[in-house]
Amino acid sequence: MKLSKVGLGVTLLLCSQLAGCMGQMGLSGMLTKGNLSAVDNRYGRAGLYVLLAPVYGITAAADLFIFNSIEFWTGKNPITGKSPALVDMPADAVFKINHKLDKDLTTAPVKLSRASISAIDDNTLAMTLSYEDGSEQVMLGRKQGEMVDFYLDQQFIASVSIAEMESYVAARS
Repeated sequence: MKLSKVGLGVTLLLCSQLAGCMGQMGLSGMLTKGNLSAVDNRYGRAGLYVLLAPVYGITAAADLFIFNSIEFWTGKNPITGKSPALVDMPADAVFKINHKLDKDLTTAPVKLSRASISAIDDNTLAMTLSYEDGSEQVMLGRKQGEMVDFYLDQQFIASVSIAEMESYVAARS
C-alpha cells in the first residue's frame, strides 16, 4: 500500500513527538564498527566512509527518531540491548535537580516492549504500543479533509491541520 505525503507526515509527527533523541546511537555505532573493521588503513576507512555517507545518514536518522526514542522512553536501547538509557547514566552535571524531584521523574517512565506502525487504509495510520506488562495501546491518525484527527484507544485527543504538520516536518528537515 502506498503511503501518501500526509501519511508520511503523520508518521514523522508521531515519531518525533515521542522522541527523546539523545541515546546510544546503536545502529550508527554498528555501522562505524563495521567500517573500522573492514580495512586497517586510515585512508581506506575514510574512503569507505565517503562511499557509505548515505547509509550513515539513514542510520543516524533511524537512531535519532526511532531507536533513541525507544531507549529514552523504555530505558533500554533495542539495538545494543544496553541499559540504563544514556540519559539515565550518572554524570557530573552542572545543574543538579534529581534530589528535588519525585523519584518517578528520574527514571524511564514507560516499559515498552514493542512499537509498530501500520497503514489501515489510505487515510489512517495506527501505532500499536505493547508494554512489558502485556497491555497495549493504539494511537490512530485519521485524515479527514484538511485535518488529521488523533485518537488514543479510540478516545479523541487532538486535531491538527495538514498544513501545520507539513510546516512542522519542513522545519525539522
